[in-house]
Amino acid sequence: MSESEERTGLDAAPIPQPASGIEEDEPPGKPRRHPLWRDVPDHLWDDWRWQSQHAVRSVRQLRDLLSFTPEELEAIGSLEAEYKLAIPPYYFSLINPNDPADPIRLQSVTSPLEARNESGYELEDPLEEDKDAPVPGLTHRYPDRALLVTTHVCTMYCRFCTRKRATMVRGGWDAVSRNDERMVEYVRDHPEIRDVIVSGGDPLTLPQTKLRFFLESLSAIPHVDVIRIGTRVPVTLPQKLYDGSLIDLLASADKVWIQTHFNHPREVTPEAARVCKALLRAGMPVNNHTVLLKGVNDDLATMRSLMRALLRIKVRPYYLFHCDPVIGAGHFRTSVWKGLEIIEGLRGHMSGLGIPTYVVDSPHGGGKIPLMPNYLVSASDDAVVLRNFEGMLVRYQAEDKPNTVQPTKTRGVSSLLQGTKSVIIPEDSERMARRRLHAHTNHDEEAAGPCGNGHHQTNGHANGHTNGHLEEVIPLGVRRNGHTEELVSLNGH
Repeated sequence: MSESEERTGLDAAPIPQPASGIEEDEPPGKPRRHPLWRDVPDHLWDDWRWQSQHAVRSVRQLRDLLSFTPEELEAIGSLEAEYKLAIPPYYFSLINPNDPADPIRLQSVTSPLEARNESGYELEDPLEEDKDAPVPGLTHRYPDRALLVTTHVCTMYCRFCTRKRATMVRGGWDAVSRNDERMVEYVRDHPEIRDVIVSGGDPLTLPQTKLRFFLESLSAIPHVDVIRIGTRVPVTLPQKLYDGSLIDLLASADKVWIQTHFNHPREVTPEAARVCKALLRAGMPVNNHTVLLKGVNDDLATMRSLMRALLRIKVRPYYLFHCDPVIGAGHFRTSVWKGLEIIEGLRGHMSGLGIPTYVVDSPHGGGKIPLMPNYLVSASDDAVVLRNFEGMLVRYQAEDKPNTVQPTKTRGVSSLLQGTKSVIIPEDSERMARRRLHAHTNHDEEAAGPCGNGHHQTNGHANGHTNGHLEEVIPLGVRRNGHTEELVSLNGH
């Protein structure tokens, strides 16, 4: 995309606003259009060039499209020179214009909050990528991976972007530069690099000739196993991937994986689903990075909806990033505890395929540090006590060896390590209630016999019942010293 294409469409006439808010469909939902573009012919709407040329790029346009107070307009006007604004009509149409706190608006529209730095902790290069750049544009931090910043251009400029410093560069970048060649040469000269992340900006905004240079050059290096394309095009401008020649080019490298970036279930549209499935059919795995953002996705219901929506379109949730402390993004940053709370509500409550790894990208170039709730409760020389999503506490003996701890009369978690118990089950476990119901049903059927005459009825002990306590028929298969152990609920029964 040229600089002239980036700067077109500066003015927009006032338009009518929708009478009501956006109705939420289970994603992928229905295609949406803002009234301003309602009469645009489909062949133009589906053309990425038209979308780029008519992107919202100025406060003058925003004031006619959304509601602002005079103070807000003045504040966001003063920020125009600080960070680019670009919102394609397609992505802008996902905004509910009647909601100032709309999650799509928060990600894409300039906010007065960007001028604040209440913590004093916001940084221009919070990950110190530039300090780990042996050649301009290439970050070599992990032993076997390198990241290449190939362009400063994006289809939509996320307000929380960690590389704002790069996207403010203007001019050039259309032809292969000497720095581009040096990045490829560095990878070629370092056989320990197995995985190359082609990033930006957004590499799918590159002219195809330049994108081909990176793909062909990198795929020809024998020790490079994986080429990851970091792109938000499937989310913000899927029309770019309606171009079959672009998908063919990506697939031709044979080592390409797509790393995309959905943050909210409303972004999972039929258009996004179409291009993700096209990438998959062309043989490229599609993984997703989500950034944890206050007001956008920092609640469990939204995150569950997003992860399930991604699975519906066969996009694998890969990372949940804690928002980086970059300049202008402080208002998006939650506590780390919020991220742990959300992971707690995902693990065990939905398929493991839909659970991303929650990571903090460490300052000082420390890289990605995974965080998770504490599922290891306690440990001894013989075993560990593990907690599952239900709150069940289980003794787990990982090593096949004789016990060294002498059993002692004790209670609670201690009884799992030093006592004679192997499990503590929450009293209100729905799963255990289903087991009890199943045990009752089986008992009643066996008691009735094949003809319903009761000839096969046995006493409670023969069917696993003891004094009416159904916990003891739960087939956990936990044995200690040759005897099936008694199960214990939290109330001690």
